[in-house]
Amino acid sequence: MFEALTDKLNATFKRLTGRGKLTDANIQDALKQVRIALLEADVNYKVVKGLIEDIRTRAIGQEVLESLTPGQQFIKIVNDELVRLMGGEMAPLNLVGRTPHCVMLVGLQGSGKTTTAAKLAALMKKKGRHPYLVPADVYRPAAIEQLKKLGQQISVPVHDADSSHKPEDICIEARMAAGGQGSDLLIIDTAGRLHIDEALMEELVRIKDKMLPQEILLVADAMTGQDAVNVAKRFNEVLDISGVVLTKMEGDARGGAALSIRAVTNKPIKFIGVGEKIDALEPFFPERMASRILGMGDVLTLIEKAQEEFDQKEAEKLEKKLRKAEFDFEDFLGQLRQIKKLGSLEQILGMLPGMGQMKKLKQMKPDEKELKKVEAIINSMTREERRNYKIINGSRRRRIARGSGTSVQDVNRLIKNFAQMKKMMERFSKKGPRSLPSFFS
Repeated sequence: MFEALTDKLNATFKRLTGRGKLTDANIQDALKQVRIALLEADVNYKVVKGLIEDIRTRAIGQEVLESLTPGQQFIKIVNDELVRLMGGEMAPLNLVGRTPHCVMLVGLQGSGKTTTAAKLAALMKKKGRHPYLVPADVYRPAAIEQLKKLGQQISVPVHDADSSHKPEDICIEARMAAGGQGSDLLIIDTAGRLHIDEALMEELVRIKDKMLPQEILLVADAMTGQDAVNVAKRFNEVLDISGVVLTKMEGDARGGAALSIRAVTNKPIKFIGVGEKIDALEPFFPERMASRILGMGDVLTLIEKAQEEFDQKEAEKLEKKLRKAEFDFEDFLGQLRQIKKLGSLEQILGMLPGMGQMKKLKQMKPDEKELKKVEAIINSMTREERRNYKIINGSRRRRIARGSGTSVQDVNRLIKNFAQMKKMMERFSKKGPRSLPSFFS
């Protein structure tokens, strides 16, 4: 996410922070480089022009030139202006009034509306809501069936729509059925087209008029850059959307859509899709996104993910085992599975401050296959072997290798690394409990 933009901005900032004092010429050169970086990231040129002017107004004044750390002060101004550009603060869903509340998802075909509907339902279910999915796309083959399968996956009811009915009638029928399901939130998956046309817009207007949704969210593919911005502008003109969901953000190395949409439409980005998994939908925080763009990480999101996924009681049990050096392969496997719930290793490392800027990290991308191999090896062990790795002799190692589809060398390497880790834990535990950091508390 934003990799190319982050690299270029950091190269510019590095030249500035190496100077004890900045001049007008230094700042003008830095602004030129920031402008080029933003344009290459496919940010709307009018947005870039306004942003650079706002940064210039603050940077040329005493705020930077008389600062004790002028380079850092310039970076802070860029950060502040990026946050303001993207809306300033997180915009939550506006779900007020009588239930069931209604959220209508609109967008072009292929933007990810159906998957986003299910992701949003899963997210709202975690927050204590009772969502009801409504398949109102009667044109795309198997669209209704796709939503039903996704609904089963997250245990959320899906309206049994008749594809011969008009989309607006399906929505009205769903609202009547939602009460019987005990649902308080309708999420409508509408039809899309390959491009914007009058028939599509007329249909969406009819659904809006019949349902009076609290939220109309445009689902846009972030990887289409300026096309996503133009689509957002057109949908907003016709439907007066309340916000945007940007999908496929994990694959968008440039980031132009995220930085342009708010300024062009004056409507907030409310969520971003950051992966294919059903839980890969995050609320959009402008401040955290600016931090990611500038290579400062996103520790708050990482902490929130960890708090959601890690079991406190299990963590306390594990900490006691660590203090007594009783950590075994079963504990190791449990922690491996917990970490995987947070996302890919690359995503996790990218949220840590400074990690995204490390050249070694970029050259040596974390290998997810190695984690799968480790998990397969441990799964091929018996419970007794997991609890006491010292009993794993030559014949057992050959059996584990066959069962996990790996080599004996792979098994040997894992056991050797685990044994070294155990020795290190034992050394810490002999020094007393204070020498072990409370990672799991």
